[in-house]
Amino acid sequence: MQQHQVRGVEVLAAKESIQVVDVSQLLELTAPAETEPSHVEFEMNFQLYGAITATKAVLPAMQETGAGTLLHTTGAGSIQPDPRVANVNAAAALRNWAMNLHQELDGTGIQAAHVAMDSSIGVSVIPGVEAAEPEQIAPLYWELHTTRRAEAELVFRLDAGGFPRA
Repeated sequence: MQQHQVRGVEVLAAKESIQVVDVSQLLELTAPAETEPSHVEFEMNFQLYGAITATKAVLPAMQETGAGTLLHTTGAGSIQPDPRVANVNAAAALRNWAMNLHQELDGTGIQAAHVAMDSSIGVSVIPGVEAAEPEQIAPLYWELHTTRRAEAELVFRLDAGGFPRA
């Protein structure tokens, strides 16, 4: 396991180096009838397989100590599908897996949970979906790690005034 700094955030990684990828350059949003397997492949690799790989890298150490937190994040389309972004809704597979992991780890001291983001981060990328700032989102993750450990899922939303609500 290697420690890295990515945009000022300390990150643990199983690889020697981390490549920061601008996913907006890789992803074409598709409607359900237009979606080809190749449109979903990136999302499955990035979301589901990436989460499984990361979990497999850290879970054994967590199991040894009987403590740890695994927080997996998707867009809200994983819980309320949006046909404008059908290929991104492949994230529902990650949601399902994370919630099953939560059940499997229940009572072990390890928290696994899913966070559905019902907002964009930093800048709106889907028409009609508000953008939240990282500072608004971070407390939700902290709560899941510290005081809401029994919960398998939380949804981050902004209210009509632009304030977070979960």
